[in-house]
Amino acid sequence: MTFTIAFVTVVMLGIIGGPITADAQQTGTMPRIGFLGTATPSLMSVWLTALRDGLRERGYVEGQNLGIEYRWGEGKPERFPALAAELVALKVDVIVTSGPHAIRAAQRATSVIPIVMAIVEDPVEQGFVTSFARPGGSRHRMIQRDG
Repeated sequence: MTFTIAFVTVVMLGIIGGPITADAQQTGTMPRIGFLGTATPSLMSVWLTALRDGLRERGYVEGQNLGIEYRWGEGKPERFPALAAELVALKVDVIVTSGPHAIRAAQRATSVIPIVMAIVEDPVEQGFVTSFARPGGSRHRMIQRDG
């Protein structure tokens, strides 16, 4: 599980690291991650700890040089569209989420903000991306790990 979170962290920073740092330096604002949680903070505490640890290992500390906006679906997929819209309205730099309902809600809420998908079985088959080689659009990047 820790490897998966570390992997997601690396992917996320690979997608946003350069542009966020440049924007943050120019505007004087700190970059923000929108975290669309499918459950509750207590149920996702292990994942959150691993995410924060992975970010810290790469020089990002929540509250110091990185903000994280949390929204919690609490196991209710019908909440995801409104929560994703809130994150988009906040103009976060990237949205991190998992599970098909939350991913689809994030995709419907924005065509501009990059979305990092964690714990997804075959994103091509599910229609989240067009292919591994060409996920679709300039905001999509796919990194595949073996094993």
